[in-house]
Amino acid sequence: MTLTPFFPVGALLFSLLGNSFAAPHSFSVDYKNDCFLKDGKEFRYISGSIHYNRIPRVYWKDRLLKMYMAGLNAIQTYIPWNYHELSPNRFDFSGEKDVEHFLQLAQDIGLLVILRPGPYICGEWDMGGLPAWLLTKKDIVLRSSDPDYMKAVDRWMGKVLPMMKPFLYQNGGPIITIQVENEYGSYFACDYDYLRSLAKLFRSHLGDQAVLFTTDGAGVGYLKCGSIQGLYATVDFGPGGNTSAAFEAQRSAEPHGPLVNSEFYTGWLDNWGNPHSVVSTAIVTKSLNEILALRANVNMYMFIGGTNFGYWNGANNPFSPQPTSYDYDAPLTEAGDLTDKYFAIREVIKMYRKVPEGLAPPSTPKYAYGALQMKKLQTVTDSVEELSFSGPVKSMYPLTFIELKQAFGFVLYRTKLPVDCSSPTPLSSPLNGVHDRGYVSVNGVAVGILERNKALTVNITGKSGSQVDILVENMGRINYGRDINDFKGLVSNLTLGKDVLTDWTIYSLSIDEAVSQGLFWETKPPAMDPPPPAPWSMPAFYGGSFLIPDGIPDLPQDTYIQFPGWRKGQVWINGFNLGRYWPIRGPQVTLFVPASLLSTSLPNNVTVLELEGAPCFAGPCFIEFTDTPVLNGTVHHGHKTQLFIKGDIK
Repeated sequence: MTLTPFFPVGALLFSLLGNSFAAPHSFSVDYKNDCFLKDGKEFRYISGSIHYNRIPRVYWKDRLLKMYMAGLNAIQTYIPWNYHELSPNRFDFSGEKDVEHFLQLAQDIGLLVILRPGPYICGEWDMGGLPAWLLTKKDIVLRSSDPDYMKAVDRWMGKVLPMMKPFLYQNGGPIITIQVENEYGSYFACDYDYLRSLAKLFRSHLGDQAVLFTTDGAGVGYLKCGSIQGLYATVDFGPGGNTSAAFEAQRSAEPHGPLVNSEFYTGWLDNWGNPHSVVSTAIVTKSLNEILALRANVNMYMFIGGTNFGYWNGANNPFSPQPTSYDYDAPLTEAGDLTDKYFAIREVIKMYRKVPEGLAPPSTPKYAYGALQMKKLQTVTDSVEELSFSGPVKSMYPLTFIELKQAFGFVLYRTKLPVDCSSPTPLSSPLNGVHDRGYVSVNGVAVGILERNKALTVNITGKSGSQVDILVENMGRINYGRDINDFKGLVSNLTLGKDVLTDWTIYSLSIDEAVSQGLFWETKPPAMDPPPPAPWSMPAFYGGSFLIPDGIPDLPQDTYIQFPGWRKGQVWINGFNLGRYWPIRGPQVTLFVPASLLSTSLPNNVTVLELEGAPCFAGPCFIEFTDTPVLNGTVHHGHKTQLFIKGDIK
């Protein structure tokens, strides 16, 4: 006969009820004891910001481990809306954009997550994370109750928040708090209905248990429009100030509950033309110690900054774009290297919580692959038909990028001189309508640059009927303040003398697609060019290839690329858009090249779009791979570096 196994009563009950005896995960605000509660016990987070969209996926684990080994028990990250919804209702969360994988890695390592899913994030990211296609409605009021804006927000949140719900702490995931909007008190709209709508939207997708919060500058004025009932109000502020006074501002909105600095600045952002921002380790650690001594929660912004690959950088207002590097003078460098600031912060954290034993993963090795000779492939104007996948558009007056259904990169505007200009005649943008830089040529000869807020006129000569080309570069949209509705291209008319120029042929350029398809490498060599007139030459593509020896087991390694004698442009490695270089303006001189972009089995193709003038007319010209970053190079338009309180400029 069959014997029935014997179970003790307790074991039998446990097998029937499963984990029902285990206390459910919970995370909440304890207003009585001025703290967070995690699983019913007092909890304080010490967190650091990391943006998965600025770090190659292959390095996510390395960076998160280094943060964990520094003593952090949480990380904070944004989800940039425009990174995932490039066009309406077409979402991409694959590969480098797999935020779910990133969150799972954080949890596996032992880090909790503070999530900031937008809709607006700021973050020195193009348009503050808002998708450029929102500007299809020209008069849209962003970050407000505008019905067209809210319709798009509803769709975005309806996609991303259900993805995040399984990752909430109470559902067994790492997310303990979720931000609703971002520094709204610094925005002009002050639309409480908008905040209430967002809060309701978040609740509908995440439930009533989720801890939702807002972040604003540490001033009562910021909190007035940035906080509402039902969302826990936190503040942000940097080192070197009065810590207690900053938290008093939070207490004006939240008389009880945990003290929280959601963005404690370990460094600061850079802009082209300003010196590289540096904040001393001593100032950072002193203020961090003061924050922790008050039992406050803190998130260090940034703990690692990373890189604005491609065209993703933002800009401040008055228009001042940020460079490719987002190093931020953070405890971990752009390339994830350990710094003195990292170890000093770890020592402060050790005073308040037990940090993991052992060593952090080491800095990744860097390799100097040396100089690479470049050859000219072709100019933009010579290849415009191949670059414009959608074909030319005829228009009486200029059209913006958005009217052309293009978000990033470059557009070529072409017209003809309506009259003879035998003497220099001003070609002008009287309404400051070149957004952001226009590279001007007449009959294939470069004559100058129109630049937003800086150079509104160039003098040109030519006969009636001469071809005028203006290659307009989008340098990154404003990411903070009332002017985030930042249209690109020729956004107003140009004049020749006193007359408005008309009859334009406009080419929307698909340069990234052309580079990735290797179109330039298949074309015949261009005819020999005459020496260009100083100081400009025609925007043109240059190419070079190099092999990495496959017999060396440690290769490929991370590296940096620099451009001796080059002026300004964009660079691609094996079809990947690495970002912008602009060494003549600075401060950034080198661009970070992750090893994951390089191959040991195939030639590595480097494509450069030089916009102002390559050093290739007096003989061979080179770019160079080096093992040392240079982020504080010569600055031609510099002024003193300042550390601003968030809310002043960001």
